[in-house]
Amino acid sequence: MSTENSKNGFSSSFGAIMAAAGSAVGLGNIWRFPYICGKYGGGAFLLVYICFVFFIGMVLMMSEFVIGRRTQSTPARAYPLLRPDKPRWRMVGLLGLATCFLILGVYLVISGWTLNYFWESLTGTLGSIDNDGFGDHFKQFASSAGRPAVSLLLFLLFTLLVIIGGVEKGIERISKLLMPILVVLLIVMCVRSLTLDGASAGVAYLFQPDFSKLTGEGVLAALGQALFSLSVGMGVMIVYGSYLPLNDNILKTSMWITVCDFFIAILAGVAIFPAVFATGQEPTGGPGLVYQVLPVVFNSFGSLGRLFSVVFFLLLSLAALTSAISLLEALTAWLNEKGMKRAVAAVLVSLCVSVVAVAASFSFGVWGSVKLGSLTIFDLLDKLTGTYLPPICAFLTIVFFGWVMKKEDIMDELSNHGTVKIGYFKVFYFFLVRFVAPLSLLVVLVTGFLN
Repeated sequence: MSTENSKNGFSSSFGAIMAAAGSAVGLGNIWRFPYICGKYGGGAFLLVYICFVFFIGMVLMMSEFVIGRRTQSTPARAYPLLRPDKPRWRMVGLLGLATCFLILGVYLVISGWTLNYFWESLTGTLGSIDNDGFGDHFKQFASSAGRPAVSLLLFLLFTLLVIIGGVEKGIERISKLLMPILVVLLIVMCVRSLTLDGASAGVAYLFQPDFSKLTGEGVLAALGQALFSLSVGMGVMIVYGSYLPLNDNILKTSMWITVCDFFIAILAGVAIFPAVFATGQEPTGGPGLVYQVLPVVFNSFGSLGRLFSVVFFLLLSLAALTSAISLLEALTAWLNEKGMKRAVAAVLVSLCVSVVAVAASFSFGVWGSVKLGSLTIFDLLDKLTGTYLPPICAFLTIVFFGWVMKKEDIMDELSNHGTVKIGYFKVFYFFLVRFVAPLSLLVVLVTGFLN
């Protein structure tokens, strides 16, 4: 493989960390992680999650970075480049890109909801709704034909403009700007949340160890969250790996990204749940938390309620944007690699995914009766992208990395061609890569299919 990076990639390790951390940090960190942390034992769950995120999730990230930087290619081309004698592995890359496409379709729907709520916070619409009316307000909005579609298309337009700007001037520049802003906004929310009367109950919910709640289901939830929160298993990190500087230390970069992802998930919990408990609301996760419970919390803040509502939905929109950028970039890079101009590729992917996203959005209203079995379009896509496709892709990727890719190539890339010490390699490769990670993913897959 060439040691000269002819691609337009990230200009620095910091830019790479911010971009990849932006991909990892998304809606799941803010509305899912804190809830399942409290549900399955707080501090007890946290200990298990830390082990999974660093010893399995980060291992998968390093694997994808190595594949991407070694080949300077997207997933569809990377596998046959590494093992031209085994061309069928190309299908893993194509499956990863298909997974990216479907995830982006689902993600745009939820991101559109978030962007709409940011606008309603800014204009004061949310503040005028009675506390008992937020559930009906969300249902009416989600089931309408026009507003959710317009919101998701506007969000997609923002994402598209970043991608057209390129890797360094688009993705890297916006990530360097947005990620620090996101952290600052979260810290502001944390300070306000922790100063409320009764906030200690929320802190206890998140961090007080309760091993009686740490069931087998909770352990699997921790493993699933660790795998999916880092954007592994869909080829995104292979694409970002191809943009890494050639002198970048993959272990250090992966560790910083993992720490950022974990830190923001913790901040989100501290920002949200002390306030939820202080105002007497029931802890929940997903849309119920964001669009029905939190507006009640913000209303209880009095004159500052509107400000904190704007701040929260802004940071949620930023988190969604940084993740959507990585998904759209992976698909754009694939078409660009095949010879299509970057701007044309980005627009073409956006047009195609907008059809999927609008159809999924309509399943809450005008197309609610269109079902495959008992699942609406949105539910089907959510099931595929949330339960099956990412772990399948991650499992196949780690099997390729540990059992098919040449060990010498892996060592050469991790050591930056012999210039970086990799004393950790034996444990990393012969224990974590070959056995722990694939077996853990297999457990997730089997459990998902059985449920």
